[in-house]
Amino acid sequence: MTVVAVLGAGKIGELVLSGLLRAGWPASKLLVTTRRAARGDELRERYGVRVVDNAAAVAEADVLAIAVKPQDAGTLLAEIGAKIPADKLIISLCAGLPTGFFAARLPEGTPVVRVMTNTPALVDQAMTAISAGPHATGEHLAVAEEMFKPLGATIRVPESQQDAVTALSGSGPAYFYLLVEAMIDAGILLGLPRQVAHELIVQTAIGSAVMLRDSGEHPVKLREAVTSPAGTTISAIRELENHGVRAALLAALEAARDRAREIAAQST
Repeated sequence: MTVVAVLGAGKIGELVLSGLLRAGWPASKLLVTTRRAARGDELRERYGVRVVDNAAAVAEADVLAIAVKPQDAGTLLAEIGAKIPADKLIISLCAGLPTGFFAARLPEGTPVVRVMTNTPALVDQAMTAISAGPHATGEHLAVAEEMFKPLGATIRVPESQQDAVTALSGSGPAYFYLLVEAMIDAGILLGLPRQVAHELIVQTAIGSAVMLRDSGEHPVKLREAVTSPAGTTISAIRELENHGVRAALLAALEAARDRAREIAAQST
């Protein structure tokens, strides 16, 4: 089985590590690198994986999953880039960084795949977008899919769409959590105990998401099915529209996309 090294086991790196283990990937085939010894000890105890330095990861792994913060990627590649054999597969989990950033710092011909996943990987419900970079083939994309399918759903997209993916699904869970938080507060305002409001909204969110996924219906049709003439729902939707909720979402996602582009520009 392919040996995978996760370089930088922060939040996203640990998501990948734990997901692979839940999917049955042997701990003996997983390596991890960390900046802090205490963090390495924590991961070793929690998952039974081997914690190594960057040089050992490069020497032993077939796939290097780079999960450091985008601003730290240049420093990491300055340390190990020239030592990476061109037949290693590089998977970048660094938000905002194009594959060209890695190609410029790696030996000629090194395949790079760009991946954007999200935190629902913790419950095996991630949405992961995968893009081929320089020298990456369909076989390389298939390896990435094998790694990330156990974490949820995967989709292949052109790399030119990755900043939009980052804005939409990479950051997307935070938008839903904010909406749920606001609806729980509204429930309290309307006189419900917090726990009751929480249970009502969370299950409503789950049920709505499953209907969207499984019914095949457009969200407009599903919304219309709840919206009776002169009823409570249309009154609420009118207020949402009056307060510009739709426009605010459009502006928010554009801001997230633009920030992803800024990160790339600052890193080059």
